Amino acid sequence: MNPKLSLLQPYPFERLRQLFAGITPDPAYRAISLGIGEPKHATPALLKQALADALDTGLAGYPATGGEPGLRAACAAWLKRRYGITVDPATQVLPVNGSREALFAFAQTLIDPTQAGATVVFPNPFYQIYEGAALLGGATPHYVASDPARNFAPDWDSVPAEVWARTQLLYVCSPGNPTGAVMPLDEWRKLFALSDQHGFVIASDECYSEIYFRDEPPLGGLQAAQQLGRSDFRRLVAFTSLSKRSNAPGLRSGFVAGDASLIKPFLLYRTYHGGAMSPAVQAASVAAWADEDHVVDNRRMYREKFAQVTPLLAEVLEVALPDAAFYLWAGVPARFANHTPGLSADEAFARALLAQYNVTVLPGSYLAREVGGRNPGTGRIRMALVAETAECLEAAQRIHRFVSGAR
Repeated sequence: MNPKLSLLQPYPFERLRQLFAGITPDPAYRAISLGIGEPKHATPALLKQALADALDTGLAGYPATGGEPGLRAACAAWLKRRYGITVDPATQVLPVNGSREALFAFAQTLIDPTQAGATVVFPNPFYQIYEGAALLGGATPHYVASDPARNFAPDWDSVPAEVWARTQLLYVCSPGNPTGAVMPLDEWRKLFALSDQHGFVIASDECYSEIYFRDEPPLGGLQAAQQLGRSDFRRLVAFTSLSKRSNAPGLRSGFVAGDASLIKPFLLYRTYHGGAMSPAVQAASVAAWADEDHVVDNRRMYREKFAQVTPLLAEVLEVALPDAAFYLWAGVPARFANHTPGLSADEAFARALLAQYNVTVLPGSYLAREVGGRNPGTGRIRMALVAETAECLEAAQRIHRFVSGAR
């Protein structure tokens, strides 16, 4: 077996199952899960219809790994409408089977493990695929310190120059998981300058870009590059998906776009890896990328939901409306720090909440790593408000009673 597999840490949801082992939730409450970021709003009818219409002819042949020209054109057209940027559909766009597999596969394409000290940098807390991709690619992960006073924004200045010199790949996530924070233009300027100085590639994970709560939509990586005079998108690739935007996580459809000199070898890797997208899925994807009405409606539902849930939870937890995405990143009361021997405050909170009120939340420490004796997720929980408003509101009411001590 590949010895690097032994380096992988259990996925957060496996750790959650272990944490909850032996718990019998109060049967007076139906189960509500805020633990997994899996969209629950209805998949748009136009997407399902396009998928069904393509089944008769879309399964009879092998698809091209590069995708059909019509899909690449639809992705490029969406980038133009959404960000005002122009890309070549033939050389700067590549359809992928969801952003998760692409984020992992891109590292396998890019990392050169023969270079001593090959390093992959990413924020802490983070999406665990970044870590796994680095380890299986033969690189060393570097976890960037975060600043709680700035909504856990990565402290890029904390990364030593010698680490940047060894860095081959930097993962960023904006809007971020779990905080929902959006990277401003000045942060992009800093990262582009570091990339120019040290030669590393930036992989921008933007799967939450269409769920936001401010008037102005989140800035994208390619958009930032263009605004800063980098219209060739050198050493930059952005990853996006229909999973959150169109409530279609089961479709496994997204695309990457950016530096043509990086897209070309990525396509080569995927040709051997078997990364082609089903023609039927491609047809449904074209329909989804071409329509914005369902996206606007989806965003409205999230805004209404967060407007009801966030103020209620803010009465008992340290939490505020995020910039974007569908998570609340909340601090738990200090009394949970010593609540259960052997458990962190966030673990103790999650375990007791499930037992008493049958609501699942994810301990924040499971989304981060301890560096220098500190895990930045300790004492926080992530709540995914993906279910319908009534269910999320009921969960919030139970959490309010739980923290307040009322049954």
